[in-house]
Amino acid sequence: MKTIDEKQAWAAFERRDRSWDGRVIGAVKTTGIYCKPSCPARRPKRENVEFFAAAEAALAAGYRPCLRCKPDEVGRDREAVAKAVRLIEQAEEPPALAELAAAVGYAPHHFQRLFTRDVGVSPAQYARGLRAQRAQTQLTEDKSVTEAIYDAGYAAPSRFYADAKERLGMTPSAWRDGGRGETIRYAMLDTPLGQMLVAATAKGICRLTFDEDEGALHRRFPNATILPADEAMASLISGVMTAIETPTAMPDLPLDVRGTAFQEAVWRELRKIPVGQTRSYADIAAAVGQPLAVRAVGTANGSNPVAVLVPCHRVIRSDGTLGGYAGGLDRKRQLLEAEGHATRAKLAL
Repeated sequence: MKTIDEKQAWAAFERRDRSWDGRVIGAVKTTGIYCKPSCPARRPKRENVEFFAAAEAALAAGYRPCLRCKPDEVGRDREAVAKAVRLIEQAEEPPALAELAAAVGYAPHHFQRLFTRDVGVSPAQYARGLRAQRAQTQLTEDKSVTEAIYDAGYAAPSRFYADAKERLGMTPSAWRDGGRGETIRYAMLDTPLGQMLVAATAKGICRLTFDEDEGALHRRFPNATILPADEAMASLISGVMTAIETPTAMPDLPLDVRGTAFQEAVWRELRKIPVGQTRSYADIAAAVGQPLAVRAVGTANGSNPVAVLVPCHRVIRSDGTLGGYAGGLDRKRQLLEAEGHATRAKLAL
């Protein structure tokens, strides 16, 4: 049986948090009605509310659904989004929003909001990300670039190259062939947290990690041209040092990082966490519209190729303990302490 954290559930109801819709049901003992967290109705006293994991459980306990927030429709919404995802994944070309909405029985603009809430990206963004992933997979196989583009579902090479400018830091051939034709410059920085590798393409920083060196870049991009940093990289290096030494003055540095649609949604949420604050893995999962994907959020955190600038160190467990960190828990603790967080949360292991 699903365990409900009643403190978190009540907090979600108090702030009318839509990301908790479908995760918990609040039933009011004095009225006999159950609601979803985002219900706009006036909040009852806490002692008059009990929580259930699903509407079916509230019904079985003798409660009836709220006519204002219609909590039973949440399940229908989730089923519609799941069906739309299947349609996108099965389509040879990305279906139009109107086509998707009609297939699941919703108005286009309303369905756009539902899909974005649950998946973390719009239907169009999901489709583009899916095609880009397929193209990357195809490019790793023994195929020409043109073959890979068409096999991934693009109607024409021009469409792929247009998407590539937004999503891929490297050319299609480079993705297929270990970075061939790309130039990546790097520097090793001595920071208060230990030695750090910073690497950048012409578009921006593509790697910022602890305990890696030039050899790690060669293994990741065996056919790229790997060169020491030049003068053009000086501002990036200075910005990285500022981000580590004075996090409250962190500059907005250009990044050249790409991942799956889900990873990118998680990384965007990480960049929204203010200095000196933290979020739990569950908070991030809810923020990207995937409240049950807590483990996947942890994996996306671990896949973050740009430490500090995409602050995965600001994500901790719901009980206040640190959780994991690719750079080691001591560094995670130091980063949080440098940001003034130590006095506002438990940082015990």
